[in-house]
Amino acid sequence: MKQNLTSFVLWVMTVATGLCVANLYYCQPLLHQIQNTFGASAAVMGWIPTGTQLGYALGMFFLSPLGDRFERRRLIFISTLVSAVCLIGVALSPNIYFVIVLSLLLGLATMTPQYIIPFAAHLSSPQKRGQTVGMVMSGMLLGILLARTVSGFIGDLFGWRVMFGSASVVLVILAFVLRGALPQSEPSFSGSYVGLLKSVIQLVKELPVLRESMVFGSMMFGAFSAFWATLIYLMESPAFNLGAKTVGLFGILGASGALAAPLVGRLADRRSPRQTVGYGIAMMGISFLIYLFWGGTSLIALSIGVVIMDVGLQVAHVSNQSRVFSLIPEARSRLNTAYMFFYFIGGAAGSLLASIAWSQAQWTGVCIVALIFVLIAGTTYFFKKPAKSAAAVSS
Repeated sequence: MKQNLTSFVLWVMTVATGLCVANLYYCQPLLHQIQNTFGASAAVMGWIPTGTQLGYALGMFFLSPLGDRFERRRLIFISTLVSAVCLIGVALSPNIYFVIVLSLLLGLATMTPQYIIPFAAHLSSPQKRGQTVGMVMSGMLLGILLARTVSGFIGDLFGWRVMFGSASVVLVILAFVLRGALPQSEPSFSGSYVGLLKSVIQLVKELPVLRESMVFGSMMFGAFSAFWATLIYLMESPAFNLGAKTVGLFGILGASGALAAPLVGRLADRRSPRQTVGYGIAMMGISFLIYLFWGGTSLIALSIGVVIMDVGLQVAHVSNQSRVFSLIPEARSRLNTAYMFFYFIGGAAGSLLASIAWSQAQWTGVCIVALIFVLIAGTTYFFKKPAKSAAAVSS
């Protein structure tokens, strides 16, 4: 099947990954608009981004492993259509509780990226796997960051309901493009669904490299999510008196991290992926120190920090996935399930804790929460002996 990963198919996968993962982040610049619509508190509003990431994490565990059990192209088509239905549901929500529940369901349904990423790794040759994963991940990070740009501008011009409704239309079109462009796949697991889930847990028990990567990924994404889930409140505070458009512009700045992904993938192919994870952790730590000391009052400091933070996250994430996908080729969807489940559990925790921290200590509290996440990742990296396994070459 390796010959099926043409340049066109890889680009379709990359664009689709970005468009689908964007579902989870359209809400963030629009939280204040939604809050004004329904009169909810900031603490309640924090459950919207938390719900999408928690739903995504649950989907990782219960749905993502199906990529090893069923034909992936069909799963991708169904997942994309169901996500479109959830988006239109958010757009039509009559109260804040509908928005929160549908945000959770939207996260649960948005499995297209997690079917595509291991699919791309499977279709790629071993020599270019890091580069291929880096390419698809560049689409993912661009989707995460530019979702805020798009929703900030569309929301400011037309309102938050139009943003979610138009995103639904885009996904319906994308579903049919994917069905026509992607090659078919052969399932690599023939057991029961319960056996499939048990095998994910068994992989975590047996593979130290996987466990270590899960810690790195979840803590880094927790810090990243803490920043983006509360940036709109900082922008609308007396320190800046700005709004959703500004959050969108920061999304464009952060997209520089996505542009680094293919380069990171090539570096991970040639050098130790664990070493490049360390570079990413260091960059994330530097960015949050900048935010803590200068970011609360300076747009320039925030801008510099966003670039460093997003490049750091991408460096760590692509390197982590390169390690994970090298472990057991026939179990890539299940390996990805374990890694990404904890990745988004970390993101959900970061969003929720940062929202609480903002209500108690504003920006300083947010930065302290994020630095704790980075410190846990750094402690694991520097004070824990590098994990060894049968696939030690990936370390």
